[in-house]
Amino acid sequence: MRILLGVSGGIAAYKAASLLRLFTEAGHDVRVVPTRAALEFVGAATWEALSGHRVTTDVFQDVPGVEHVRLGQTADLVVVAPATADLLARAAAGQADDLLTASLLVARCPVLLAPAMHSEMWRHPATEANVATLRGRGVHVLEPATGRLTGADSGPGRLPEPEEITAAALALVAPRDLAGRRVVVSAGGTREPVDPVRFLGNRSSGRQGVALAAAAARRGADVVLVGANLAVPAPAGVELRTVETAAELDSAVRAAALNADVVVMAAAVADFRPVVVAEHKIKKTAGEPAPILLERTADVLSALVSERRPGQLVVGFAAETGDDDGDVADHGRAKAIRKGADLLVVNAVGDGRGFGTPDNDVTILDGTGTVIGTAAGSKAQVADAVWDAVVARLTPDA
Repeated sequence: MRILLGVSGGIAAYKAASLLRLFTEAGHDVRVVPTRAALEFVGAATWEALSGHRVTTDVFQDVPGVEHVRLGQTADLVVVAPATADLLARAAAGQADDLLTASLLVARCPVLLAPAMHSEMWRHPATEANVATLRGRGVHVLEPATGRLTGADSGPGRLPEPEEITAAALALVAPRDLAGRRVVVSAGGTREPVDPVRFLGNRSSGRQGVALAAAAARRGADVVLVGANLAVPAPAGVELRTVETAAELDSAVRAAALNADVVVMAAAVADFRPVVVAEHKIKKTAGEPAPILLERTADVLSALVSERRPGQLVVGFAAETGDDDGDVADHGRAKAIRKGADLLVVNAVGDGRGFGTPDNDVTILDGTGTVIGTAAGSKAQVADAVWDAVVARLTPDA
């Protein structure tokens, strides 16, 4: 998707760099159009390095290409963050005195403005009138956050966090094919305590599960995210239920699944846990350490499959490595048949793949082990591919 990211001249301009990164990591092609004042806060070199595109504020650049018209015409989404009081006023008045405001006039795609300014500016009748005018024309204007502003001031006018802006912006162009659906997603990696300071865990960061939850929310679902030790923040617009161990995740997911249309088990759940958890920290001694006896944890995915109600879909994830008994595809196929989930998403992990990375490469199998699709790219792109496969199997009366 082609996104035009406008940046106007406020101290919050630095946050737009994180917003740009979120858009590009999700696989979108982003052109940054700052105002001249914005370049006083963040230079053109930063925007060019992060976006991979030339940056200008001038309508007289690339005159033969008619860039002041083409940028707005070809955009699928326009986001302005921060949108200062001056930018809101010029946009409401229909001015076109720089590349950003000219592009706003030309754009016929969804437009989202994220205001940031001092509280007095936000509450001024002129700004209130400008916001009302823009909203009346169909422009989406976010409410600013309340918090610390420039200097010692605090109040409404703070730029919303980049993750919140991203979710709101992408929701404007996402298909609403999960509207009215109840979805449960597990994410992250469980930790099984050995003693008060040590645990058995895995390398899952929760990125893929969080991306799945964010995509479902964008597509209209009511989402519960069961997060186990997430290394990334939960997306806006979802209900987060935090867990630590496999047993806690089992309980939380199965409870949430009772009224869900879709359950996606993306969390990396420990297969084993210590039989006995030491009451005190295990001390290092001169002799050999005592062995840690392990027992199996509950098979959460199998339980969800056996308990699913008519019309409910259960999606599993399988992080695999090849070994002497077969490659990733072999193990994934066998697991799909053994588990019986409606879909199983298989990905190779290890050697810098899968866990903790921004990208993923997966194969989607049905319950018979048959490949029904593949997806590669950012974890946001993979998430949408998984939901496409889910939507194709949802019954109208699920």
